Formats: sequence, C-alpha cells, structure tokens
Amino acid sequence: MLNVEGKVVILTGASSGIGEAAAEVLANNGAKVVLAARREERLAALKSRLEKQGCTSVIKVTDVSSQEEVKELARFTLDTFGQIDVLINNAGIMPLSYLHEKKITEWEQMIDVNIKGVLYGIAAVLPYMRERKQGHIINVASVAGHIVFQSSAVYSGTKFAVRAITEGLRQEEAENNIRATNISPGTVATELLNTITTEEVRKSLDDVVKLAIPAKAIADSILYAISQPDNTAVNEIIVRPTKQEI
Repeated sequence: MLNVEGKVVILTGASSGIGEAAAEVLANNGAKVVLAARREERLAALKSRLEKQGCTSVIKVTDVSSQEEVKELARFTLDTFGQIDVLINNAGIMPLSYLHEKKITEWEQMIDVNIKGVLYGIAAVLPYMRERKQGHIINVASVAGHIVFQSSAVYSGTKFAVRAITEGLRQEEAENNIRATNISPGTVATELLNTITTEEVRKSLDDVVKLAIPAKAIADSILYAISQPDNTAVNEIIVRPTKQEI
C-alpha cells in the first residue's frame, strides 16, 4: 500500500497544471488535500470534481507571496484536519525575458512567488513538523534550476535558489525525521508559458513546447516521493520529455 492514505497535504498552485494534476493523483490515493491558489473559482471546480470521485479536499484562497496568507493556510489546515503531513510548494511563475529589457517588476514577482513563497511555506509548517518529529516538504523547481539559457537568467536564479533551499532544509532537518524533496520538471503542458510577455522568447520555445509531457507525469513523481516509507527520502527528481535536450 502506498504511504499516502490519510496524509494531510497542503498543495499550493493547485488551480491548474501540475498542482491540479497532483491534487487528483494524491486525493485518489487517499490523501486529504488542502487546495491553495489565488483563483477561487478554479479551486472550487476542482474540489467539486474530487468530491464526485469520493475524495477529501478543502480549498483556501492563498497568495504565496503574502507571508500572512501562507501562515493562515497552515493554521486553516491544522484547524480543519488537526495535522500537516506534507507541504508541496508548487506555485510558480515563469515570465522569461532578456536582462537588457529590464523587466524589473517581473523579476520581483518571480522572487516573491518562486523564492519567498517557498520560504514562507517552509516557515509556516516547519515548527509543527519539528514538534511532531515528522513531515515532508516538496519543492517544485525546474530543469532551469540546473541549467541557464538565454532569457532564463532571473527565472533560473529563482529555481537554483529553490534547489539550494531544499538541500539546506534536508541537512538541517534530517535528525527531526523531516523529508525534503526537490522536483525539477522539464517542459510540461501547463499555463506557465502564459506568463511570458516577450513575444520573441515565446516564439523561441515553440519547438520545445511541442515536446511537452502531461502534468500528470510530474504528479506521479510527487506521489512516488511521498509514498516511500518514512525512513526513506527521495531528495531530487528530474522529469522531462525524453526528446528534450536541455
């Protein structure tokens, strides 16, 4: 039996893409999923769909760039289910652009969501997990956290940071039986490319987009990491299309 049944999972970025797929996979394997994102109507639709499948889920509208909202998400989860077993920091944005364009607002947004959002999530759940001497934090990074390409400088910077944060978390909390996992997707069929405002960059990715694998491929990787015995930690997974070269 998978080590998922009955676990309470907080999932950010749950309204679409990898988050939505992960919600489906985890809930259908017996997890109690707290669906968090900014788009309430999308969360409500997902919750309704899961209920029809006999799954347990609740929604909490959350902007991960707000420390207070993320803290409230953790409090809501504890009030609702009495425990937090897994946090999946999945929310992220990818407005790729060239540095000379000086899209500083977009840089700041990536830092706020991709880095600070992850840190806020860790800060919100870690005291509780340390008290229980168990827990699992999964951070969704990117293959762009392993390589850099033109237009990815800032985005890659945020995802390299996520990998560093995850490894630091692993080292610091191993003695507390808290597992840390970094998952780096390659090209996945999601809405992520919609955040790119530089037309030249969007067009440059046309061939790569054709290779995209479904979000469920990443959701299955998340399920695999969670389902390991408590004494086994899967620390890093890279999942990308077979034909993707970078």
